[in-house]
Amino acid sequence: MNTIDATEIVDKMSNQKINYDRVLHKMIQAWEKDAVRPRILIHSCCAPCSTYTLEFLTQHADVTIFFSNSNIHPESEYQRRVLVQEKFINDFNAATGNHVDLIVDDYKPNEFIQLMQSQNLTEEPEGGKRCTACFNMRLDLAAKEAVERGYDYFGSALTISPKKNSQLINQIGMDIQKIYNTNYLPSDFKKNSGYQRSIEMCKEYDVYRQCYCGCVFAAKQQGCDLKTINKEAKAFVKEHQKTETAK
Repeated sequence: MNTIDATEIVDKMSNQKINYDRVLHKMIQAWEKDAVRPRILIHSCCAPCSTYTLEFLTQHADVTIFFSNSNIHPESEYQRRVLVQEKFINDFNAATGNHVDLIVDDYKPNEFIQLMQSQNLTEEPEGGKRCTACFNMRLDLAAKEAVERGYDYFGSALTISPKKNSQLINQIGMDIQKIYNTNYLPSDFKKNSGYQRSIEMCKEYDVYRQCYCGCVFAAKQQGCDLKTINKEAKAFVKEHQKTETAK
């Protein structure tokens, strides 16, 4: 299958702020014209961000979710978010007839902490250089996974959040695709009421929506009660394990 290098579309928009949602739609138009359905690996930070992302993309492509988030703290919360992501995908597939797959990456929190400490990013404000390094880390892992498994494109559901800098995320993705033999899928999933739809889908599918992005530094800066989060997450995981054992 002939894949599309989004750089060719973006370069034509060089004199203006890049509308990455428009870039994605141009790529979809090309897929439809060629009657192709690409295989896409989408990095997901959590189930809520994957909701509308999957609803939209599965109309045009075969999608696999890549859950690679060693930034999430504590481990109990990471485990809860994995379980919530898995349940949403299963429920989504059952409700829509899709066949979205899930790949869960290894959880290596020490690598994330060491990266932030080595670059003196632990005190950075939310949305600052620490987030940039985190985006880089996870998109790089997604690109590697896409190459190893032969996907046509890699991308991220991070752009659905109004609290995340979509311009930055897309720039990072476009840069990373130059390193690997794969193609980045530009997006701005919050556009076209995508973020609002994600909130609606969380209600429809009863999806847990966390109160912080994930890392311990942001949680502390935002005043999150990590002891309570840890307690609730452990109880959630334990209840899930009990349910699975009873089946």
